[in-house]
Amino acid sequence: MIQTLLEIFFVSTKLGFTSFGGPIAHLGYFHEEYVRKRKWMDEKSYADLVALCQFLPGPASSQVGIGIGVMRSGALGGIVAFIGFTFPSVVALILFALLLHQFDLTHASWIHGLKIVAAAVVAQAIISMAQKLTPDLNRKAIALFALVGTLLWQTAFTQVGVIVISAIIGFFLYKHQSENVDSKVQFPISRRFAIFCLALFFGLLIFLPILRQMTSSSWIAMFDSFYRSGSLVFGGGHVVLPLLEREFVPTGWVSKETFLAGYGAAQAVPGPLFTFAAYLGAVMHGRLGGIVATAAIFLPAILLIFGTLPFWNSLRHNPKIKGALMGVNAAVVGILISAFYNPIWTSSILSPVDFALAAILFSMLVFWKLPPWIIVLAGAFGGTLMVFF
Repeated sequence: MIQTLLEIFFVSTKLGFTSFGGPIAHLGYFHEEYVRKRKWMDEKSYADLVALCQFLPGPASSQVGIGIGVMRSGALGGIVAFIGFTFPSVVALILFALLLHQFDLTHASWIHGLKIVAAAVVAQAIISMAQKLTPDLNRKAIALFALVGTLLWQTAFTQVGVIVISAIIGFFLYKHQSENVDSKVQFPISRRFAIFCLALFFGLLIFLPILRQMTSSSWIAMFDSFYRSGSLVFGGGHVVLPLLEREFVPTGWVSKETFLAGYGAAQAVPGPLFTFAAYLGAVMHGRLGGIVATAAIFLPAILLIFGTLPFWNSLRHNPKIKGALMGVNAAVVGILISAFYNPIWTSSILSPVDFALAAILFSMLVFWKLPPWIIVLAGAFGGTLMVFF
Protein backbone atom coordinates (compact mmCIF):
# COMPACT_ATOMS: atom_id res chain seq x y z
CA MET A 1 0.00 0.00 0.00
CA ILE A 2 2.69 2.49 1.04
CA GLN A 3 4.87 1.46 -1.89
CA THR A 4 2.00 2.04 -4.31
CA LEU A 5 1.27 5.46 -2.80
CA LEU A 6 4.93 6.42 -3.08
CA GLU A 7 4.93 5.34 -6.72
CA ILE A 8 1.83 7.45 -7.39
CA PHE A 9 3.40 10.43 -5.62
CA PHE A 10 6.68 10.09 -7.52
CA VAL A 11 5.05 9.83 -10.96
CA SER A 12 2.49 12.60 -10.36
CA THR A 13 5.16 14.89 -8.91
CA LYS A 14 7.34 14.36 -11.97
CA LEU A 15 4.34 15.35 -14.10
CA GLY A 16 3.74 18.33 -11.81
CA PHE A 17 7.25 19.58 -12.53
CA THR A 18 7.17 18.97 -16.30
CA SER A 19 3.54 19.41 -17.49
CA PHE A 20 3.59 22.83 -19.12
CA GLY A 21 0.99 24.26 -21.47
CA GLY A 22 -2.41 24.15 -19.77
CA PRO A 23 -5.12 21.52 -19.32
CA ILE A 24 -5.21 20.13 -22.87
CA ALA A 25 -1.43 19.70 -22.89
CA HIS A 26 -1.67 17.98 -19.49
CA LEU A 27 -3.92 15.32 -21.01
CA GLY A 28 -1.18 14.68 -23.55
CA TYR A 29 1.44 14.31 -20.81
CA PHE A 30 -0.89 12.02 -18.82
CA HIS A 31 -1.58 9.89 -21.88
CA GLU A 32 2.13 9.45 -22.54
CA GLU A 33 3.03 8.65 -18.91
CA TYR A 34 0.04 6.71 -17.59
CA VAL A 35 -1.24 4.95 -20.73
CA ARG A 36 1.62 4.51 -23.18
CA LYS A 37 4.55 4.17 -20.78
CA ARG A 38 3.22 2.68 -17.53
CA LYS A 39 0.02 1.11 -18.90
CA TRP A 40 -1.96 1.90 -15.76
CA MET A 41 -5.00 2.24 -18.03
CA ASP A 42 -5.91 1.14 -21.54
CA GLU A 43 -6.67 3.64 -24.28
CA LYS A 44 -10.44 3.36 -24.03
CA SER A 45 -10.57 3.63 -20.24
CA TYR A 46 -8.42 6.76 -20.41
CA ALA A 47 -10.61 8.27 -23.12
CA ASP A 48 -13.76 7.49 -21.12
CA LEU A 49 -12.26 9.05 -17.98
CA VAL A 50 -11.38 12.18 -19.95
CA ALA A 51 -14.93 12.29 -21.30
CA LEU A 52 -16.38 11.98 -17.79
CA CYS A 53 -14.17 14.80 -16.47
CA GLN A 54 -15.17 17.01 -19.41
CA PHE A 55 -18.76 16.72 -18.16
CA LEU A 56 -17.83 17.88 -14.65
CA PRO A 57 -17.09 21.46 -13.60
CA GLY A 58 -13.56 22.15 -12.46
CA PRO A 59 -10.04 21.43 -13.77
CA ALA A 60 -10.53 18.44 -16.07
CA SER A 61 -6.86 17.48 -16.27
CA SER A 62 -6.49 17.47 -12.47
CA GLN A 63 -9.63 15.36 -12.17
CA VAL A 64 -8.24 12.88 -14.68
CA GLY A 65 -5.06 12.62 -12.59
CA ILE A 66 -7.09 12.13 -9.41
CA GLY A 67 -9.16 9.44 -11.11
CA ILE A 68 -6.04 7.54 -12.16
CA GLY A 69 -4.74 7.76 -8.58
CA VAL A 70 -8.05 6.40 -7.30
CA MET A 71 -7.80 3.49 -9.73
CA ARG A 72 -4.36 2.61 -8.39
CA SER A 73 -4.97 2.98 -4.65
CA GLY A 74 -8.44 4.23 -3.74
CA ALA A 75 -9.39 7.65 -2.43
CA LEU A 76 -6.01 8.07 -0.71
CA GLY A 77 -4.28 7.37 -4.01
CA GLY A 78 -6.38 10.08 -5.63
CA ILE A 79 -5.39 12.59 -2.94
CA VAL A 80 -1.70 11.65 -3.30
CA ALA A 81 -1.90 12.03 -7.09
CA PHE A 82 -3.52 15.45 -6.65
CA ILE A 83 -0.88 16.62 -4.17
CA GLY A 84 1.99 15.41 -6.35
CA PHE A 85 0.70 17.06 -9.51
CA THR A 86 -0.30 20.31 -7.80
CA PHE A 87 2.31 21.23 -5.22
CA PRO A 88 5.19 22.23 -7.58
CA SER A 89 3.16 25.03 -9.16
CA VAL A 90 1.59 25.97 -5.80
CA VAL A 91 5.05 26.45 -4.26
CA ALA A 92 6.28 28.36 -7.32
CA LEU A 93 3.32 30.76 -7.38
CA ILE A 94 3.39 31.39 -3.62
CA LEU A 95 7.10 32.23 -3.88
CA PHE A 96 6.37 34.50 -6.84
CA ALA A 97 3.70 36.32 -4.86
CA LEU A 98 6.10 36.83 -1.95
CA LEU A 99 8.94 38.01 -4.22
CA LEU A 100 6.78 39.90 -6.72
CA HIS A 101 8.50 43.24 -6.26
CA GLN A 102 12.02 41.79 -6.53
CA PHE A 103 11.83 39.74 -9.73
CA ASP A 104 9.93 40.01 -13.02
CA LEU A 105 9.43 36.55 -14.52
CA THR A 106 6.50 37.25 -16.83
CA HIS A 107 8.45 38.26 -19.96
CA ALA A 108 11.32 35.76 -19.90
CA SER A 109 12.13 34.37 -23.35
CA TRP A 110 12.10 30.75 -22.20
CA ILE A 111 8.37 31.01 -21.43
CA HIS A 112 7.64 31.16 -25.15
CA GLY A 113 9.70 28.02 -25.64
CA LEU A 114 7.49 26.23 -23.12
CA LYS A 115 4.41 27.22 -25.12
CA ILE A 116 5.96 25.55 -28.17
CA VAL A 117 6.57 22.45 -26.06
CA ALA A 118 2.84 22.36 -25.37
CA ALA A 119 2.13 22.49 -29.12
CA ALA A 120 4.36 19.47 -29.75
CA VAL A 121 2.85 17.48 -26.88
CA VAL A 122 -0.74 18.14 -27.89
CA ALA A 123 -0.01 17.29 -31.55
CA GLN A 124 1.36 13.93 -30.46
CA ALA A 125 -1.67 13.29 -28.24
CA ILE A 126 -4.09 14.15 -31.05
CA ILE A 127 -2.48 11.72 -33.50
CA SER A 128 -2.42 8.90 -30.96
CA MET A 129 -5.98 9.36 -29.70
CA ALA A 130 -7.49 9.96 -33.16
CA GLN A 131 -6.18 6.62 -34.40
CA LYS A 132 -7.96 4.81 -31.57
CA LEU A 133 -11.14 6.87 -31.13
CA THR A 134 -12.14 7.89 -34.66
CA PRO A 135 -11.61 4.72 -36.77
CA ASP A 136 -14.75 5.08 -38.92
CA LEU A 137 -16.31 7.84 -40.99
CA ASN A 138 -19.17 8.52 -38.55
CA ARG A 139 -16.85 9.16 -35.62
CA LYS A 140 -14.58 11.30 -37.81
CA ALA A 141 -17.68 13.37 -38.63
CA ILE A 142 -18.50 13.72 -34.91
CA ALA A 143 -14.93 14.86 -34.24
CA LEU A 144 -15.24 17.41 -37.07
CA PHE A 145 -18.51 18.69 -35.59
CA ALA A 146 -16.84 19.08 -32.17
CA LEU A 147 -13.86 20.83 -33.76
CA VAL A 148 -15.97 23.36 -35.69
CA GLY A 149 -18.40 23.95 -32.82
CA THR A 150 -15.80 24.62 -30.13
CA LEU A 151 -13.63 26.66 -32.50
CA LEU A 152 -16.35 29.02 -33.75
CA TRP A 153 -18.33 29.45 -30.50
CA GLN A 154 -15.82 29.73 -27.69
CA THR A 155 -17.96 30.07 -24.58
CA ALA A 156 -17.84 28.31 -21.24
CA PHE A 157 -20.84 26.12 -22.09
CA THR A 158 -20.08 25.32 -25.75
CA GLN A 159 -17.84 22.41 -24.84
CA VAL A 160 -20.50 20.87 -22.60
CA GLY A 161 -23.16 21.35 -25.30
CA VAL A 162 -20.95 19.74 -27.94
CA ILE A 163 -20.33 16.74 -25.71
CA VAL A 164 -24.04 16.31 -24.97
CA ILE A 165 -24.98 16.50 -28.67
CA SER A 166 -22.18 14.08 -29.57
CA ALA A 167 -23.43 11.67 -26.92
CA ILE A 168 -26.94 11.78 -28.41
CA ILE A 169 -25.59 11.21 -31.94
CA GLY A 170 -23.39 8.35 -30.74
CA PHE A 171 -26.32 6.77 -28.91
CA PHE A 172 -28.43 6.54 -32.08
CA LEU A 173 -25.54 5.54 -34.36
CA TYR A 174 -23.95 2.88 -32.16
CA LYS A 175 -26.63 1.66 -29.74
CA HIS A 176 -26.74 -1.74 -31.49
CA GLN A 177 -22.99 -2.13 -31.86
CA SER A 178 -20.32 -3.34 -29.46
CA GLU A 179 -16.62 -2.58 -29.37
CA ASN A 180 -13.97 -5.26 -29.63
CA VAL A 181 -12.17 -4.11 -26.50
CA ASP A 182 -14.28 -4.15 -23.37
CA SER A 183 -12.32 -3.22 -20.27
CA LYS A 184 -13.42 -2.84 -16.71
CA VAL A 185 -11.46 -0.63 -14.34
CA GLN A 186 -11.91 -0.99 -10.60
CA PHE A 187 -12.25 2.14 -8.49
CA PRO A 188 -12.08 1.13 -4.80
CA ILE A 189 -14.57 3.74 -3.57
CA SER A 190 -17.92 2.74 -2.09
CA ARG A 191 -21.13 4.22 -3.45
CA ARG A 192 -22.04 5.35 0.08
CA PHE A 193 -18.84 7.41 0.26
CA ALA A 194 -19.54 8.74 -3.25
CA ILE A 195 -23.01 9.93 -2.27
CA PHE A 196 -21.53 11.59 0.83
CA CYS A 197 -19.02 13.48 -1.36
CA LEU A 198 -21.77 14.67 -3.71
CA ALA A 199 -23.91 15.80 -0.76
CA LEU A 200 -20.92 17.66 0.73
CA PHE A 201 -20.23 19.35 -2.62
CA PHE A 202 -23.75 20.78 -2.87
CA GLY A 203 -23.94 21.49 0.86
CA LEU A 204 -20.83 23.66 0.84
CA LEU A 205 -21.99 25.41 -2.33
CA ILE A 206 -25.20 26.43 -0.55
CA PHE A 207 -23.93 26.92 3.01
CA LEU A 208 -20.69 28.87 2.45
CA PRO A 209 -22.38 32.03 1.02
CA ILE A 210 -24.80 31.99 3.97
CA LEU A 211 -21.94 31.66 6.45
CA ARG A 212 -20.12 34.46 4.64
CA GLN A 213 -23.08 36.78 5.18
CA MET A 214 -23.38 35.80 8.86
CA THR A 215 -19.73 36.54 9.67
CA SER A 216 -17.23 39.24 8.81
CA SER A 217 -14.29 36.83 8.47
CA SER A 218 -12.13 37.58 5.44
CA TRP A 219 -10.93 33.96 5.51
CA ILE A 220 -14.47 32.61 5.10
CA ALA A 221 -15.17 35.14 2.36
CA MET A 222 -11.98 34.13 0.55
CA PHE A 223 -12.75 30.41 0.92
CA ASP A 224 -16.28 30.94 -0.41
CA SER A 225 -15.06 32.88 -3.45
CA PHE A 226 -12.51 30.25 -4.41
CA TYR A 227 -14.86 27.32 -3.71
CA ARG A 228 -17.65 28.87 -5.78
CA SER A 229 -15.26 29.61 -8.65
CA GLY A 230 -14.01 26.04 -8.64
CA SER A 231 -17.57 24.69 -8.54
CA LEU A 232 -19.05 26.63 -11.43
CA VAL A 233 -16.32 26.60 -14.05
CA PHE A 234 -16.69 24.53 -17.21
CA GLY A 235 -13.93 24.55 -19.76
CA GLY A 236 -10.76 24.28 -17.70
CA GLY A 237 -8.25 26.56 -16.09
CA HIS A 238 -8.30 29.36 -18.66
CA VAL A 239 -11.97 30.00 -17.88
CA VAL A 240 -11.46 30.37 -14.12
CA LEU A 241 -9.02 33.28 -14.46
CA PRO A 242 -11.57 35.92 -15.54
CA LEU A 243 -13.98 34.61 -12.90
CA LEU A 244 -11.35 35.12 -10.22
CA GLU A 245 -10.64 38.60 -11.52
CA ARG A 246 -14.31 39.52 -11.05
CA GLU A 247 -14.22 38.06 -7.53
CA PHE A 248 -11.11 39.79 -6.22
CA VAL A 249 -10.16 42.87 -8.29
CA PRO A 250 -13.40 44.94 -7.96
CA THR A 251 -13.50 44.20 -4.22
CA GLY A 252 -10.04 45.71 -3.81
CA TRP A 253 -8.52 42.54 -2.34
CA VAL A 254 -6.02 42.40 -5.24
CA SER A 255 -5.02 45.24 -7.56
CA LYS A 256 -5.39 44.80 -11.31
CA GLU A 257 -1.62 45.15 -11.82
CA THR A 258 -0.89 42.49 -9.21
CA PHE A 259 -3.52 40.21 -10.72
CA LEU A 260 -2.07 40.51 -14.24
CA ALA A 261 1.47 39.88 -12.99
CA GLY A 262 0.29 36.66 -11.39
CA TYR A 263 -1.61 35.74 -14.56
CA GLY A 264 1.64 35.90 -16.52
CA ALA A 265 3.46 33.83 -13.92
CA ALA A 266 0.70 31.19 -13.98
CA GLN A 267 1.36 30.66 -17.69
CA ALA A 268 5.04 30.03 -16.98
CA VAL A 269 4.77 27.33 -14.33
CA PRO A 270 3.87 23.67 -14.90
CA GLY A 271 0.80 21.97 -13.47
CA PRO A 272 -2.85 23.07 -13.36
CA LEU A 273 -3.81 26.69 -13.99
CA PHE A 274 -6.15 26.50 -11.00
CA THR A 275 -3.05 26.93 -8.82
CA PHE A 276 -3.28 30.61 -9.73
CA ALA A 277 -5.44 30.63 -6.59
CA ALA A 278 -2.30 29.97 -4.56
CA TYR A 279 -0.81 33.21 -5.87
CA LEU A 280 -3.94 35.23 -5.06
CA GLY A 281 -4.25 33.69 -1.60
CA ALA A 282 -0.60 34.44 -0.86
CA VAL A 283 -1.04 38.06 -1.99
CA MET A 284 -3.96 38.46 0.42
CA HIS A 285 -2.88 36.35 3.42
CA GLY A 286 0.69 35.15 2.93
CA ARG A 287 1.81 31.51 2.71
CA LEU A 288 -1.13 30.17 4.70
CA GLY A 289 -3.52 32.10 2.48
CA GLY A 290 -1.99 30.45 -0.58
CA ILE A 291 -2.51 26.98 0.88
CA VAL A 292 -6.10 27.68 1.97
CA ALA A 293 -6.98 29.19 -1.43
CA THR A 294 -5.57 26.15 -3.22
CA ALA A 295 -7.59 23.78 -1.03
CA ALA A 296 -10.77 25.82 -1.57
CA ILE A 297 -10.61 25.99 -5.36
CA PHE A 298 -9.71 22.30 -5.82
CA LEU A 299 -12.08 20.87 -3.20
CA PRO A 300 -15.13 20.88 -5.55
CA ALA A 301 -13.17 18.96 -8.21
CA ILE A 302 -12.07 16.33 -5.67
CA LEU A 303 -15.57 15.88 -4.26
CA LEU A 304 -17.10 15.57 -7.74
CA ILE A 305 -14.63 13.01 -9.04
CA PHE A 306 -14.95 10.92 -5.85
CA GLY A 307 -18.73 11.20 -6.15
CA THR A 308 -18.99 10.03 -9.76
CA LEU A 309 -16.26 7.40 -10.26
CA PRO A 310 -18.06 4.54 -8.43
CA PHE A 311 -20.93 4.84 -10.91
CA TRP A 312 -18.67 5.10 -13.96
CA ASN A 313 -18.20 1.40 -14.80
CA SER A 314 -21.90 0.61 -14.64
CA LEU A 315 -22.61 3.51 -17.00
CA ARG A 316 -19.86 2.94 -19.54
CA HIS A 317 -20.65 -0.79 -19.85
CA ASN A 318 -24.39 -0.33 -20.13
CA PRO A 319 -25.39 -1.18 -23.74
CA LYS A 320 -27.61 1.91 -23.81
CA ILE A 321 -24.74 4.16 -22.73
CA LYS A 322 -21.83 2.62 -24.64
CA GLY A 323 -22.85 4.15 -27.97
CA ALA A 324 -23.14 7.57 -26.34
CA LEU A 325 -19.62 7.22 -24.93
CA MET A 326 -18.31 6.30 -28.38
CA GLY A 327 -19.73 9.58 -29.64
CA VAL A 328 -18.29 11.51 -26.70
CA ASN A 329 -14.83 9.97 -27.20
CA ALA A 330 -14.87 11.07 -30.84
CA ALA A 331 -15.91 14.57 -29.74
CA VAL A 332 -12.94 14.72 -27.34
CA VAL A 333 -10.63 14.33 -30.35
CA GLY A 334 -12.30 17.31 -32.04
CA ILE A 335 -12.07 19.36 -28.85
CA LEU A 336 -8.35 18.53 -28.64
CA ILE A 337 -7.80 19.72 -32.21
CA SER A 338 -9.76 22.90 -31.52
CA ALA A 339 -7.68 23.64 -28.42
CA PHE A 340 -4.53 22.81 -30.38
CA TYR A 341 -5.33 25.68 -32.74
CA ASN A 342 -6.61 28.13 -30.13
CA PRO A 343 -5.09 28.93 -27.70
CA ILE A 344 -2.03 26.69 -28.14
CA TRP A 345 -1.06 27.27 -31.78
CA THR A 346 -2.16 30.90 -31.96
CA SER A 347 -0.15 31.84 -28.87
CA SER A 348 2.98 29.78 -29.57
CA ILE A 349 3.64 29.46 -33.34
CA LEU A 350 4.17 33.08 -34.34
CA SER A 351 7.08 32.83 -36.80
CA PRO A 352 8.99 30.33 -38.99
CA VAL A 353 11.50 29.92 -36.18
CA ASP A 354 8.69 28.90 -33.81
CA PHE A 355 7.45 26.30 -36.31
CA ALA A 356 10.98 24.95 -36.78
CA LEU A 357 11.41 24.50 -33.02
CA ALA A 358 7.99 22.84 -32.79
CA ALA A 359 8.96 20.40 -35.57
CA ILE A 360 12.19 19.54 -33.75
CA LEU A 361 10.42 18.99 -30.42
CA PHE A 362 7.67 16.93 -32.07
CA SER A 363 10.27 14.72 -33.76
CA MET A 364 12.14 14.26 -30.47
CA LEU A 365 8.89 13.20 -28.79
CA VAL A 366 7.34 11.00 -31.51
CA PHE A 367 10.24 9.59 -33.54
CA TRP A 368 13.06 9.43 -31.00
CA LYS A 369 10.59 8.85 -28.13
CA LEU A 370 12.53 10.98 -25.65
CA PRO A 371 10.92 11.55 -22.21
CA PRO A 372 8.76 14.67 -21.76
CA TRP A 373 11.14 16.34 -19.28
CA ILE A 374 13.86 16.41 -21.95
CA ILE A 375 11.37 17.97 -24.37
CA VAL A 376 10.55 20.63 -21.75
CA LEU A 377 14.23 21.48 -21.20
CA ALA A 378 14.90 21.54 -24.94
CA GLY A 379 11.92 23.85 -25.48
CA ALA A 380 13.01 26.25 -22.75
CA PHE A 381 16.57 26.29 -24.12
CA GLY A 382 15.28 26.79 -27.66
CA GLY A 383 13.07 29.66 -26.52
CA THR A 384 16.09 31.31 -24.93
CA LEU A 385 18.09 31.01 -28.17
CA MET A 386 15.26 32.61 -30.17
CA VAL A 387 16.32 36.07 -29.06
CA PHE A 388 19.28 35.70 -31.46
CA PHE A 389 17.04 35.06 -34.53
